[in-house]
Amino acid sequence: MKEIIKEEIYKALGQNVVLEKPKDRGLAHYATPYAFSLAKELKKSPKIIADELALKFSDSKILEVSALNGYINFRVKGEFLDKISSRSLKNADKFATSKPKNSSTLIEYVSANPTGPLHIGHVRGAVYGDTLARVGRHIGENITTEYYINDAGNQIDLLGISIYLVGREKLLGLEVEYPESFYRGEYIEDLAKEALDEFGEDIFKDEKSCSKLSVWGKDKMIKVIQKNLSDAHISIDNWVSEKSLYNKLESTVAKLKKCGGLYEKDGKIWINSSAVGDEKDRVVIREDTRPTYLAGDIVYHDDKFSRGFDRYINIWGADHHGYIARMKASIHFLGYDESRLEVILAQMVSLLKNGETFKMSKRAGNFILMSDVLEEIGSDALRLIFISKKCDTSLEFDVDELKVEDSSNPIFYINYAHARVNQVFGKAGKKVDDVLDANLDDLNEEAKNLLFEALILNEILEDAFYSRQLQKIPDYLKSLSASFHKFYNENRVVGSQNEDALLKLFAVVALSIKTALKVIGIEAKSKMVRKSEIEE
Repeated sequence: MKEIIKEEIYKALGQNVVLEKPKDRGLAHYATPYAFSLAKELKKSPKIIADELALKFSDSKILEVSALNGYINFRVKGEFLDKISSRSLKNADKFATSKPKNSSTLIEYVSANPTGPLHIGHVRGAVYGDTLARVGRHIGENITTEYYINDAGNQIDLLGISIYLVGREKLLGLEVEYPESFYRGEYIEDLAKEALDEFGEDIFKDEKSCSKLSVWGKDKMIKVIQKNLSDAHISIDNWVSEKSLYNKLESTVAKLKKCGGLYEKDGKIWINSSAVGDEKDRVVIREDTRPTYLAGDIVYHDDKFSRGFDRYINIWGADHHGYIARMKASIHFLGYDESRLEVILAQMVSLLKNGETFKMSKRAGNFILMSDVLEEIGSDALRLIFISKKCDTSLEFDVDELKVEDSSNPIFYINYAHARVNQVFGKAGKKVDDVLDANLDDLNEEAKNLLFEALILNEILEDAFYSRQLQKIPDYLKSLSASFHKFYNENRVVGSQNEDALLKLFAVVALSIKTALKVIGIEAKSKMVRKSEIEE
């Protein structure tokens, strides 16, 4: 809708102008300060210029235009809102979509080491990445998602050692000496029991079994991680193994040497990352020829960029902030445009229960598991709350507040608005198809403002995606739900003179809520069933 309005404004003014949203919808749906930018050139006051420009819209069929204190105000006419509403309800599956874009984007997120279940530190990036991909696809972006499996290096070896030692101690009753760092928690013991069932006791009687347990345990953990993600309605297109790319290490190092990106010093091979923005140079190959963690990431990014996407988005934890410069330096020396890589940092999350710190899981050792949070609040609340604030700001919430069945719980409040529309249609004994021909042009301004708010979802989604501020979607849903509940409480619908028009308005509101929830991975509820009713 906004694009059509922009075209109408361009047709009248011969210029693309900045459109703002006035806080007072009773004043206007959009406004522009364009007249102020012309004041110096035309040597007139912005007020006079705005008055003159407003006259250019006298024949507009979709906009009512006025001027106030130098601003040009635009209200969308009821006839146009009605036309958009009918089109939207008839093509509900395409509501708030945009034309397909020609560019392609690869989004990599989560990429947690496959050495244990996903914990709360992984959830924010997981939900953010999945939601960003969903929103992008809805507005026409060509997006592929990816998980980079860190299945090479010491952490995988340590997983095998941990399973081996726990099996010897807990299952065979032998005395063991644990290394200073090892993986602990009930899940390691569970893995040891599975290994015992699958391989027998001999697997814990020879240290050579550690390498076998490393690979076996890693594969088991990947399945656990995939289930963790699936339970939160998160699916990932590609799973790329770090280990599978190591055969490309030699050729990648050769490429870096050829362009002067590497040098040798103290028996190590370094990347000259300080030359392109990093605070210091970094080791790529150790003295004993073992590649560093950075080396694996360089090979992976070489592989990613060779696939020819237009943009690459990495979603990392906030503790990786210092890693960005060295990664971009590596991409630069590989011969790619490092500006095509965007890194989004996800800050940590703090969980409370009954106002106190959420207890860590025995299964994880010293972490709050993603599965525990899902069990407490469910996938819908988890997804909504984890995109409710900017990704680069800290997030704290109490899980008990997301179980409350009233307006203080955002997921309940939003779903209740959608369910309420279905309830009203049920009372009226009608379906959406029955009211498609109702005329919305005669609705009062309050109703038209609610209709306008429901029809701007595409604008909200595009803004949220391109600004990377996904919190704008739950903010919009809460605002639209609040506007709807207020209107519902103040207006009689069933049996009123304009029943069909109001039902059509409500249908558009429900469509907007349902579509927005679907785009962020939540299925809208058509009926609210309270827990007390389920227990009865």
